[in-house]
Amino acid sequence: MIAEKLQTKTPSDQPTFEIVTSRQFQNWLTSHQASLMFTTYQMGKAFMLGTNPDQTLHVTERTFSRCMGLSKAIDNTFWMSSLFQLWRFDNSLPPDGKFKDYDKVYLPQAAYTTGDIDIHDIMVGNDGRPIFVNTLFSCLATVSESHSFKRVWQPPFISKLVPEDRCHLNGLAERDGQPAHVTMVGMSDVSDGWREHRQNGGVVMDVQTNEIVCDGLSMPHSPRWYNGKLYLLEAGTGYFGSVDLKTNKFEKIAFCPGFLRGLDFVGNYAIVAISSARKNRTFGGLALDDNLKAANTQARCGLQIINLETGAAEHWVRLSGHVDELYDVKVLPKVNKPLLIGTQKDEIRTMISIEQ
Repeated sequence: MIAEKLQTKTPSDQPTFEIVTSRQFQNWLTSHQASLMFTTYQMGKAFMLGTNPDQTLHVTERTFSRCMGLSKAIDNTFWMSSLFQLWRFDNSLPPDGKFKDYDKVYLPQAAYTTGDIDIHDIMVGNDGRPIFVNTLFSCLATVSESHSFKRVWQPPFISKLVPEDRCHLNGLAERDGQPAHVTMVGMSDVSDGWREHRQNGGVVMDVQTNEIVCDGLSMPHSPRWYNGKLYLLEAGTGYFGSVDLKTNKFEKIAFCPGFLRGLDFVGNYAIVAISSARKNRTFGGLALDDNLKAANTQARCGLQIINLETGAAEHWVRLSGHVDELYDVKVLPKVNKPLLIGTQKDEIRTMISIEQ
């Protein structure tokens, strides 16, 4: 077992969290020539996990207030949401270039100020512009050059574009560069009305047709289209699974010990982000509680690496200490050791590159 302690300090000058991985996790990263990035809005931290040349785990963490949604890394670029901004990160290294022993250096090159609209999932459209879940206004939106956002789509039952988080629209699956499916906790058209539907009011909706393709779900999150199938997380029960679009049924693949948000894939594996369940009215009283008791375990915080053929969690990453909740996770393909540059340290002042 390999542990990596991150020396982030609290006011009492004590480490705030620790990362521990399964024994073969680094080998798994290397075999897939991939790194992982994930966010915890609770602490306002964005993480990247990669491997050093000696096959030990390398961890980068940087501070961004309430960082949540992540887009896929496309052409050396990805997007990340924070408290009131949407950030674009770009790799500043040339092809096959190196900085020390880093093969990618991601800098925050641009940011759109959106206001605190509670951005959740993010995708990049065929035109290169981000499309994101605007949870506060119950719609999909994109960035604007002169305003907080521009509406792209909203559920047909939402009667007004108002900041009321009516249905808790949270997840977005893309397909061929277009918004394909969304998840929401409840089909409510009143302020904060989704909370009454946490147990079994969750739905998956087709963005192109406005049809419900799966219902009766408990707090669904993170729909993803991968290899011709629609996958999602049922956070209220702790199950990762897929939607059969012929029968409109949710088919369970694996139980994960935690509240599920954040999903991506590489090869024949799914990477699922799990959180320790909060003891409040949003997280409490769900079937997840009974499922954890039945498995004789407690909710954890970290990542589960699940084999899609067997449903087995072959590898894992666990966070302990002050980190209880994650939101999103993404794979960085063909990246061994990435470096994430933040805005809080002096390093951003000296990271200067010239376009050729």
